[in-house]
Amino acid sequence: MGFLIIAAFGLLLVLWFAGAPLWVAWRRHRLRRQPFPAAWRVIVRRRVPQVRQLPADLQLQLKRHMQVFLAEKRFVGCGGLVVTDEMRVTVAAQACLLLLNRPAGYFRGLREILMYPGAFVVDRVRADGSGVLQEQRGALAGESWAQGQVVLSWDDTLAGAAVADDGRNVVIHEFAHQLDQEKGHANGAPLLGRRHHYARWSQVLGEAFAHLQRQVALEAPAADRHEAAPAPLISAYGATDPAEFFAVVSEVFFEQPQRLAAEQPALYREFSGYYRIDPLSW
Repeated sequence: MGFLIIAAFGLLLVLWFAGAPLWVAWRRHRLRRQPFPAAWRVIVRRRVPQVRQLPADLQLQLKRHMQVFLAEKRFVGCGGLVVTDEMRVTVAAQACLLLLNRPAGYFRGLREILMYPGAFVVDRVRADGSGVLQEQRGALAGESWAQGQVVLSWDDTLAGAAVADDGRNVVIHEFAHQLDQEKGHANGAPLLGRRHHYARWSQVLGEAFAHLQRQVALEAPAADRHEAAPAPLISAYGATDPAEFFAVVSEVFFEQPQRLAAEQPALYREFSGYYRIDPLSW
């Protein structure tokens, strides 16, 4: 009798795990078929002007992704912030840009978005040039954790959405990290699908990353001499490491595609292939 109970329980577990993906797919299909709330449409129009640039088919796709995203991801207010639909919809509209035309895993592993009113303070232990560990405190606009959270400043979220062509968007940056972290760690090489894609990705991004590092190193002496320099296409923060480079270039790809394609066409082609969209055609 005991054996039969254990066997039956085991069978139920097998059926559950076999059916879970089908249940998720069915639930998401139902969510995508629901009418997009009129109140959400007003928020997107007011807060995320970039959406107006999308072709009609991509706008519809974005709204459907947002419906699933907002049903599945939990938002948590921090630092006294009370999360509103305006905050949730504004974040979702920017995050779901990264899902267009791609197999929508909806940022696998991401459970919740933590929202602060403004920049939040973190303490980090880092090694200095001599290898000595030092505690450093800094204010951040956003952060992505592999444990299933994204942390965002609402002030910076609004600022990033309001100006759609400056190449700076904290939501795109942090959710690009989430895509990079789907394999367990962020290293600037997200899941690309086929094995042969990695060699070209590594070559193109490796060369661009090394170029940015050289550029940043050369700009430091000029800054000491107070020489004016044009705003760089890719922020110096992208030279920190390959993971930050991927996230920073993702911001530029979505917000300054013309300039990226003109100045670094090989890099643009790689990101267009990865995200499966061509913003130049919008």
